[in-house]
Formats: sequence, C-alpha cells, structure tokens
Amino acid sequence: MINWTHATNLIIIIILYMTVLVNGFACKNPSLVQADDFYFDGLRKRGNTSNAVGSKVSLVTVEQVPGLNTLGISMARVDYEPGGLNPPHVHSRATELFTVLEGTIEVGFVTSNPENHFITKVLHKGDVFVFPFRLVHFQRNIGNANALAISTLSSQNPGIVTIANAVFGSKPDISSDILAKAFQTSNEVIENLQFKF
Repeated sequence: MINWTHATNLIIIIILYMTVLVNGFACKNPSLVQADDFYFDGLRKRGNTSNAVGSKVSLVTVEQVPGLNTLGISMARVDYEPGGLNPPHVHSRATELFTVLEGTIEVGFVTSNPENHFITKVLHKGDVFVFPFRLVHFQRNIGNANALAISTLSSQNPGIVTIANAVFGSKPDISSDILAKAFQTSNEVIENLQFKF
C-alpha cells in the first residue's frame, strides 16, 4: 500500500530542488537572486591580442551574466592591434550592432546566395554598423594604433561560427578532396590550411 503523505512530501521535495531551464540555462529561484547575477567585470581590461589574428573578443552572454537569460541581449568588447582582424564569422542566433570606441576599423558582410553582395565601410570613433542575422561578416583595424569596439547582440546566447576555423579546423578534418573541389584548388593547398588550424 502506498503512503500518500510520504509520496506527496517526496514529490514536493523533488519539485523544490528541480532546476528549471529556459533557453537551456537554469533559472534561479527569485528569492535567491543577487546583484552578482546581473554583474560582470570582465570588460575593464584590454584583451590579449597576441595571437594569429591580432584581436580578442571578450563576450558577455548569459554564461557570464545569468541575469541576461530570456532578455534577448548580450555584448562583447573587441580589441585590435594595428592590422588586427576579427575573422569572417556568423552569429547563428543574433544581429550585431557594432560601435567603434577607438581607432579606424574596416567592416563588411556578404549577403546571402545567389547575390553574395559584399557590403563594406570604414568606421571611425563613434560610428555604428549593423551586421544582419546569420550573414558572414568581419572587422579589421586599418589604423596605425590599437582599436576598440563594443558589439551588442540581439540574443543572450548569440552563437559564433568562425568560417576558417569551422572549415579548416574541424575535428576530424573535412576530406581535403571535398574542400579542394569546393574552393577550386589543390589538395595540397587545403592540407596546408588544415595544418594551420
């Protein structure tokens, strides 16, 4: 015979300790929310641009600030050394609003097939540019000094796919003959590119 009082108490305990997920992230019990759930100090310092592309993107998403969950926004600080590049990439879940705080930055995106129209502009301090949802885009510091920008994104979890990393750095590798045919080049060129990623 089932002891319904015991079973009911057990169900209540399970419900109280269950984690509710919204957009794949845990929602906190409102009575446990604190200021740190809405705070992040990671954008105070310049990012380390000593890498192959000469830039550093410092993201602020729901992973860093749990209070962003369900709000549909996130941001990033992007630091560039002279000649630094934020390589061609897409955000699978967001449009990006890009604002230059310091420097001169060339930006661009490519419209979708079949037109593949290249839209580009040189931005200066205070200029703003929009990268539409899911389109391949990039930014490059064309000035002689460091540059800094802030990106705001229309999702608390915008996603990012850097094109070269995805194509040439997949694990396991995409077969070089597939990529050679797609890029209309030799297997040797593709294998050299894959080696770099």
